[in-house]
Amino acid sequence: MTEPEKAPEEVVLTRLLRLNAVVHGVVAGIVIGLGVFIATNWLVLKGGNPVGPHLSLLNQFFIGYRVTFVGSLIGLAYGFFCGFIGGYFIARMYNWLVDLREGWGQRQA
Repeated sequence: MTEPEKAPEEVVLTRLLRLNAVVHGVVAGIVIGLGVFIATNWLVLKGGNPVGPHLSLLNQFFIGYRVTFVGSLIGLAYGFFCGFIGGYFIARMYNWLVDLREGWGQRQA
């Protein structure tokens, strides 16, 4: 037995998913924060003179950040905060566009 074919508009609307903005923000914050933390500690363990001149440019944006272990903890906090804000607003914007699209589909029907 075969199922009847659905209209393309119905398929699109059933596949559009609303995102949980807080969860999306937390995940983005964890990924970016851990990225800064791991990159900083990798360079600290690697050593050299100077240690991480390119990564140390983050202190222009993250006040108190240095390429040290303590700096990696500060970078983790800043990275989480910036990632959370970015991820949250991306999810909110996506949900707003989905609401807009669903509103257009209902007006056309």
